[in-house]
Amino acid sequence: MVSKDASADRLQIPGARHVDSSIPGAVNHHLVVKLRNALADGLAVPDWHEFISDKSTVLEHLEPGVDRVMRDAGLPFWVTREYAPAGADFDEQERRHGLDRTYRLILQGADPLPHGLVEQVLMQPAVEDAHGIDVAEAPLPAVATQASIAATSPAEMIHLAYAKALTRGRPDVRVAVLDTGVDAAHPELRGKVVQQFDFVDLKGLDTSGFIGDFAGADGDATDEVGHGTHVSGVIGARGERMDEGAAPACGLVAVRVLATMRRDGRLYGAGVVDNINGGIKYAVDVAKADVINMSLGIKHEAGALPHADVIRYALSRNVAVVAASGNDGSPERYYPGALPGVCAVGAVTGTGDVTSFTSYGAQITCVAPGMNIYSSFANHTYAVASGTSQASPFVAASVALMKSFARDEGVELANARIADILKRTSDKVDGQLRNERAGYGLINLADGFKSLVHSLN
Repeated sequence: MVSKDASADRLQIPGARHVDSSIPGAVNHHLVVKLRNALADGLAVPDWHEFISDKSTVLEHLEPGVDRVMRDAGLPFWVTREYAPAGADFDEQERRHGLDRTYRLILQGADPLPHGLVEQVLMQPAVEDAHGIDVAEAPLPAVATQASIAATSPAEMIHLAYAKALTRGRPDVRVAVLDTGVDAAHPELRGKVVQQFDFVDLKGLDTSGFIGDFAGADGDATDEVGHGTHVSGVIGARGERMDEGAAPACGLVAVRVLATMRRDGRLYGAGVVDNINGGIKYAVDVAKADVINMSLGIKHEAGALPHADVIRYALSRNVAVVAASGNDGSPERYYPGALPGVCAVGAVTGTGDVTSFTSYGAQITCVAPGMNIYSSFANHTYAVASGTSQASPFVAASVALMKSFARDEGVELANARIADILKRTSDKVDGQLRNERAGYGLINLADGFKSLVHSLN
């Protein structure tokens, strides 16, 4: 889908094309099944990431109904866990959100999932949800070089100086950027990335159009595209050749969930939707993130809402989730931005007007600068880009600053209080409390921090 504004960042999966998991030539297709009840305690079920390379623990039966459907289709499979537990076993919060009863079936042969098989699995009484593995893709953003567009600063628009006079963030307040990775050696970001992981693993799918690193989850989240580095610069840049990041003292966690593919001379960002879920859980459990920024999103095609279980889990751990609303200027809903509890962010121009490309189907919480944002880019370079992808990290960084200030005062700031502050203190675009396209308005960190300070006294 082409954005209504040619300058809009279209890396976000809003407007994405979904590639079905039954691509010819793919091997070891995956089927994700969420049961109504978890398998028996003590049953050894390996994590799917580990199972790909280590098949020392093998389980070939899930539950009678699903087993029968798969057997009738002539599809032997291995059972793995979709999510690894945060500790030695799943705790109450993980069980509450169904993460302990979500499994990934890895087909033992190269046969694709037959038409109608997912529907047959869904008909089984023991099954709550099921879907094949999809790759979502979208055109990568067109960006400008430093020479073609002058750098502009949005700091005054959101009164960032007021907040920074109180706090520049804390290293133990971490912002996880789920994106195309990060150029951790960039002059603006050296020493800022405290943890990283690459969840891009397209084994079992047709990867003929992909370039760069697309197989094998590992600890190297190097950005080959630039989008994740651009977003990270908005949050944490040193200010060497650009404006300092909005939360420069906070730790950055780079979680690579999108790879690069080339088709018809164009580059696309692409990733397995379910692997993004693993990235969210990693940010919560392993990286101990306080804020997650997701400048990406997908439409709801069928079945359960994308990312719903793991986003609810993140929120239950008091991890704030901030997401771009989308870039097609339509009332379409993109996820995770449209999920309850997620702070969905739209973009405004340099004059404070909502951009034509801001999607507004999600219940937008607020808007932030998103037009002609100058920031770090891949391969130690800089670029100007526009989109709700650029607006989202301004809000994520603002939330991190609030959490940092509260922690300095000995208080762990709850997501609900942050949401209330944003709703009450953002600058309204008209006389209404909430506007369909701008939410509660343009974030105002001067008023926001005045409210926060007052509430903590």
